[in-house]
Amino acid sequence: MEYSSLRVKDVIKEFNPGGRLVQHSFGEYVDAEGFCLFLKTYLEVDDFPADFCQRLFHYFQHVEHDAPSKSPLPRGGGVFLRDVSCYFSVLEKGLPRDKLEFSFTLYDKDCNKLLDSSEVDRIITQMMRAADYLGWDVSELRPVLKDMMTAIDVDDSGTVTLEEWVKGGMNNVPLLVLLGLKMTERDGQHIWRMKHFNKPTYCNVCQSMLLGLGKQGLCCTCCKYTVHSHCANKNPEPCARTFGRSRKEIGIAAHDWIRADCKSTKCHVCHKKIKTLVGRRCVWCQEMRHDECIFSGLSSCDCGPLRDHILPPWAIHAVSKDHCKLTVPCFLQEEDTSLLNVTPDGHILQIVSIPDTHPLLVFVNPKSGGKQGERVLRKFQYLLNPRQVYNLSNGGPAAGLHFFRNLREFRILACGGDGTVGWLLDAIDKEDLQVHPSIAVLPLGTGNDLARCLRWGGGYDGSDLREILKEIEASEGVCMDRWSIQVVPNDPQEAGDPVPYEIINNYFSVGVDASIAHRFHSMREKHPQRFNSRMKNKLWYFEFATSETLSASCKRLKECLTIKCCGRTLDLSSMSLEGIAVLNIPSMHGGSNLWGESKNSDSGPVVEPSDVITDHELLKTISQDMSDKRLEVVGLEGVIEMGQIYTGLKNAGHRLAQTSQITIRTIKALPMQIDGEPWMQPPCTNNKNQASTISSIKLNYKVLSVRAI
Repeated sequence: MEYSSLRVKDVIKEFNPGGRLVQHSFGEYVDAEGFCLFLKTYLEVDDFPADFCQRLFHYFQHVEHDAPSKSPLPRGGGVFLRDVSCYFSVLEKGLPRDKLEFSFTLYDKDCNKLLDSSEVDRIITQMMRAADYLGWDVSELRPVLKDMMTAIDVDDSGTVTLEEWVKGGMNNVPLLVLLGLKMTERDGQHIWRMKHFNKPTYCNVCQSMLLGLGKQGLCCTCCKYTVHSHCANKNPEPCARTFGRSRKEIGIAAHDWIRADCKSTKCHVCHKKIKTLVGRRCVWCQEMRHDECIFSGLSSCDCGPLRDHILPPWAIHAVSKDHCKLTVPCFLQEEDTSLLNVTPDGHILQIVSIPDTHPLLVFVNPKSGGKQGERVLRKFQYLLNPRQVYNLSNGGPAAGLHFFRNLREFRILACGGDGTVGWLLDAIDKEDLQVHPSIAVLPLGTGNDLARCLRWGGGYDGSDLREILKEIEASEGVCMDRWSIQVVPNDPQEAGDPVPYEIINNYFSVGVDASIAHRFHSMREKHPQRFNSRMKNKLWYFEFATSETLSASCKRLKECLTIKCCGRTLDLSSMSLEGIAVLNIPSMHGGSNLWGESKNSDSGPVVEPSDVITDHELLKTISQDMSDKRLEVVGLEGVIEMGQIYTGLKNAGHRLAQTSQITIRTIKALPMQIDGEPWMQPPCTNNKNQASTISSIKLNYKVLSVRAI
């Protein structure tokens, strides 16, 4: 469902008169074949497992209904199309209001904008079944929904209008969480999610323990305030503020106290243990105090161990739109207003600098690392100010960079794969910031070659993010070259895949490894549900590499291309190569160092940055450096050699050259890739020049954050 572009409301039209699946509709029912076609159409798949389809069909067949339908059952039985549609609409992504209106319209058969009690109960039944699938403790949710139905039918007429249904639903917190409430509406409002607690936990409203077998209660992502589902509608304490309402609050570092289960932690004021539910925690400095000790200690907050990273609320202030029009340049008012951080009540947020700090701007790609990205996003929203944590699925990095544009000192953390880092670097170029911030990497991708070179590791293992933040604070900066690439087709009319990037950060390759990557990419585009974890991705790579070994599709590569380095043609006649890799960093294929270790040379020649080196003996002594304004060119014999280098059985590939400019000409269509993004390229000329030669667009260097040695 996550990868489908269709919605339930689009699919059910096919079962209405005039639709292509109407022959499978029998009044309110669909038969088994129609149900299977519903799933295939909705999920956009052709190979839906027949046994799984049959199990789901029987699942919906056994749903109990308060009022039997008058529609004749098809031979072999059927299922209610409305129940199936309501169930899946609850699970799919979308706005809660749209889901509420859709479910109402779905069961309002006579279109009189009224639902009777039996129809409302059927909607509740499907919501309960969806909640059960999501792992909720439904015994906790059913009374909440029943209470909602009682509350919205104020005249006790037994019917509910559309206005009453939407109003009641939008004020019911557990229902909104079930329907997919993703973001807070106003400052101080909790961002709830259902959670299972594996140790005794108490509700912060009624102070009773949360009990149940499934997900027993709601927990705020930002402040960890915890309540029963039925207590969420009882005016719980507000969440912590994320910005100041006016300039008067700038620089006033005050604690934000949230009621919390301090778990026998000692009070920072009286140093006595805090009993259950009689203490509070400051959201920013994590200090804990008894209720009676809150006003006894210091009133100012220093943001605790993470003070260098946190952008506190007293560093963000709100101005009205009218005031902003007087201070924002005309071109911003006309073109970039969508990038402004605007609150629901019409205030535009602006940042002021906090001395001696480096606020961390966090970008998370939730699609990286399976579900790992979503967990990282929630954890950073808790550890930092949610206003400095951005989900890249919601419009990309432009809004976050624009929000931080006036700060002179800040860092960026890219949570994702190498593609995410490249995306951010391109966005920084376009934003034209006053300063280029340092970038650290939390590797969530499959290969993570750049993260390996910068010593952030080959993949995030779920460790405490506080330790990662400490490493960022103690990190050192290094420079990294970035290279422009220009592709000129021999025949402009010949159709080919679009070139994914104009900038190379890590590497460029043509031949065998690009062929494997292209097959992987094509399969992932066709069946994205099969590529939802780092381990699965690596297994798919292994399978494609095995088949490439047998097919050897790039066996005669040297007959299909010529390579010139700074105008000097490379001689490939004596080698049997299936791939050419042009490297900027010493890692490729998820950890392979294709250039390898170099021999020590006490009196090696000093080579100017513009020179090209092709001498085999001299190349043995040259080491890689991502900031030396040079590229390394390596030849690969095939998949087996790639595997030998990856496992350490072989030191390196064939060193061909070190150069500051390279031109590749091809005479047939060949697979190519840039930083792991492959495409099939018709005959062309590729020109790669060190980006410092194009200084007008500022592509020469980017400073990245690495672990201190």
